[in-house]
Amino acid sequence: MGLRKGKGNTEAPCNCVLRAIFRACFRKFRSCVEQEKYLSQCKLQFTGGRERSMAWGRKNEEYIADFLLVSRRVLSAEEQKLFRAHYLLGADWRLCCRQLKMDRGDFFHSIYRMEARLGKVYRELAPYSLYPLDEYFYGIGGAVMPTQPPKEGPVPLRQIGRAHV
Repeated sequence: MGLRKGKGNTEAPCNCVLRAIFRACFRKFRSCVEQEKYLSQCKLQFTGGRERSMAWGRKNEEYIADFLLVSRRVLSAEEQKLFRAHYLLGADWRLCCRQLKMDRGDFFHSIYRMEARLGKVYRELAPYSLYPLDEYFYGIGGAVMPTQPPKEGPVPLRQIGRAHV
């Protein structure tokens, strides 16, 4: 299951599971970035709430932005340098150690801590987490997205400037 006993007899995911979550999210991020732009699709999706409205969106671009913004918000300045060099620019450990003036052990320990922390954030982000990926891209999270379109039929757009009776 990947769970271990934490403080107060609560079960929490193991760091190896959190790192696997980060790596799955990072693989999806890379595939979204490397995808040809003409393959990007604008899709109509149901949004949660009482009105059950619909919105247009580009999920690949939204995922790229969410991945980067959440990472930037969570990491410190030093960790952002390491994240940018190793993950975004693709530098190997030797180049990162030389550029950031750190030894090999500190580099890998920093990477493992960063992956575990980001994996936890990607999993626990509310109301829309980045992991599981199928819920992010396909809206399988039943509490947030309705499973069927509204039965009343299409809802007319509200007119701006007129009061509704």
